[in-house]
Amino acid sequence: MIDIAKDIRLIPREDIEKWFLEQKVEKFRLKQLEEWLWKKGVRAFSLMTNLPESLRNKLTSNFSFITINNSLVKESKDGTLKVLFSLYDNNKIEGVLIPSGKRNTACISTQVGCKINCTFCATGQLGYKRNLMYTEIYDQVIILNELALQKTGRSLSNIVMMGMGEPLLNYDSVKQAINYITGKVGLGMSPSRLTVSTVGIPEMIVKLADEQIKYNLALSLHSADNNKRKQLIPIAKKYSLNDLIVSLKYFYEHTHNRIIIEYLLLGDINDSTEDAEKLAKFCKNFPVKINLIGYNQVIGLNFKKSSETNIKKFKELLEAKNLIVNYRRSRGDDINAACGQLAAN
Repeated sequence: MIDIAKDIRLIPREDIEKWFLEQKVEKFRLKQLEEWLWKKGVRAFSLMTNLPESLRNKLTSNFSFITINNSLVKESKDGTLKVLFSLYDNNKIEGVLIPSGKRNTACISTQVGCKINCTFCATGQLGYKRNLMYTEIYDQVIILNELALQKTGRSLSNIVMMGMGEPLLNYDSVKQAINYITGKVGLGMSPSRLTVSTVGIPEMIVKLADEQIKYNLALSLHSADNNKRKQLIPIAKKYSLNDLIVSLKYFYEHTHNRIIIEYLLLGDINDSTEDAEKLAKFCKNFPVKINLIGYNQVIGLNFKKSSETNIKKFKELLEAKNLIVNYRRSRGDDINAACGQLAAN
């Protein structure tokens, strides 16, 4: 039986500091320990070679690690890697490494399953099991960074929290993980290289604004029509588009961060000229960058990709409104690693 209470990375720093004092260990050793834990990602006290052997033995006797393991790695024909992570309680999650030119992007998960249950998403079909601890979120970054170095010789350049789960429904863990990803004690990555994606929970978006976040916020919109959005994203029955507009205006006013709009193009559902007009109107409320995303087939779900003609028309209409638009083609769809396909298979 794994004792979470003994995990050294989950114990408050002041408690570890107190233990060090009781053991009469020099103060600088705590900083060395933290470097091993959060910069180098070591998961065994025996590997902390600049700590005295006596201290390593004491740490081993008094503390433990709860680790995640990459139990399976699949490689797509386009070079994308999908990783199946095994958790301490036998749950499974997935993460993705996307090499592209000089960039290595890690797509990581924040929950086991998902509460949102979007109708087009494989993860939503799993249901919700639990939130990930911040160490489990952080460990995905460590492991995917190791894979990036092995595959490309370069570290991660970007991190997107767009994997399994709704990040803002596990905000405390997400926030703590980001603190270690971007902080001096941890990896020291620039917050501008990190993006958190949400389906849109207005009170949490306001919270992000009040906390003056420095990382990027992406909204999974998928329709700027209230009725259509309710059909695609059940939580839209609780939060209207107007609720989102109010919270996103507040967010921009307080952070001055351009908002990323994620829009999944579903054939004959949300890809018409009228849909594009409604999206353009929604996006005129604040500065945005729009990412149009091609739909990736999920077994058992009756959705299809938009036609190339509809995609072209949709994009051109938005660009004619002076909006910044990118079309993101699928990466890793042959191994079910693309957007909406993560289901811990």
